[in-house]
Amino acid sequence: MLNLLAEPWGVIVSHARACYPRECCGILLGTAAEGDVRTVTTAVACVNAYQGEQSDRFELDPKDQFEAQRAARRQGLEVLGFFHSHPDCDAYFSATDLANSWPWYSNLVVSVRGGEVSHARAFRANDNQTASTEEELRCPQS
Repeated sequence: MLNLLAEPWGVIVSHARACYPRECCGILLGTAAEGDVRTVTTAVACVNAYQGEQSDRFELDPKDQFEAQRAARRQGLEVLGFFHSHPDCDAYFSATDLANSWPWYSNLVVSVRGGEVSHARAFRANDNQTASTEEELRCPQS
């Protein structure tokens, strides 16, 4: 289960609104407890580094990933996953998302319609990135 606290959810919503109609992206930091309960305590908003059309693609800058890992270590946290938005469509894990995902990590997808967050869903890819499963999500909007 992925449990987002109010503060990181607010960061994600603000970032998704600010980036609309382009995809936003970022990194989820927090703690993983026994029973695979992941609690997101920090959301790191990142610049979409994708060089093409950003309405349906995102790319995290490796520098942002490195800095998020350093921040997590300083705070006694770990990188739990990543988030991005889908402008004007549903929150689903696309074939592109799956192909570019990493096993173990949670992937939060936020649907943004007309500049406002509609809903979010979380997914995890299997070890060989051939399929994903939806992860239970708890956040202030659900």
